Amino acid sequence: MPNTPHRVRDVMTQPVAAVDRAAGFKKIVETLRQWHVTALPVVSAERRVIGVVSEADLLPKEGFREADPERLERLRRVDDVRRAEAVTAGELMTSPAVTVRSDVTLAQAARAMARASVKRLPVVDEDGLLVGIVSRADLLKVFLRPDDDLAQEARGVLATYFAAPTKELHVSVTDGVVTLSGHLRDRSLVPVVARLVRGIEGVVDVEYDVTGVAPVRVGPSAESSPL
Repeated sequence: MPNTPHRVRDVMTQPVAAVDRAAGFKKIVETLRQWHVTALPVVSAERRVIGVVSEADLLPKEGFREADPERLERLRRVDDVRRAEAVTAGELMTSPAVTVRSDVTLAQAARAMARASVKRLPVVDEDGLLVGIVSRADLLKVFLRPDDDLAQEARGVLATYFAAPTKELHVSVTDGVVTLSGHLRDRSLVPVVARLVRGIEGVVDVEYDVTGVAPVRVGPSAESSPL
């Protein structure tokens, strides 16, 4: 179906590494290094996500190695002090974890990341069980779609919504930028068409060089008519 939104399950990373709350400090570091990641979901025995532990959570242990316990700095950075003294994932993790369902759109996932100010989100299924992880880089994968695919989807969108008015409207795509050219019977539809095409995932921008006739309104009710 044209313009079907991609879902998190289409781009998420699988399999995903995770640790349980009892995992020790060294085990966490080893797992991060083995999987070449910067954060790990912390899961229960049933694989439910209960938190996230990241490199940032581990660094205070090194940062406070030479700190004087009586220094005022420690009182101002209570959370870092707690992490510096922690030795297990359960003590180190950020909880509750911000997660995202595997069936949500990429736009929804991106908004969740922005609200939480995080770089990645554990992905859960309808039962709340860990099934993957999605990062900022994963969300950008849609911009790697081939130009031919984007052009085909754009033509499908136009044919679906504007079959008659867009018979003479041509679509071309270069580096993700869609160009609409030709003739559109009603020139006032150009912004509508451009907005629909811009909504296709992977489209970088929309340019247009379209000719057409502006609609003519007559009668006293024309001024109040919606565009």
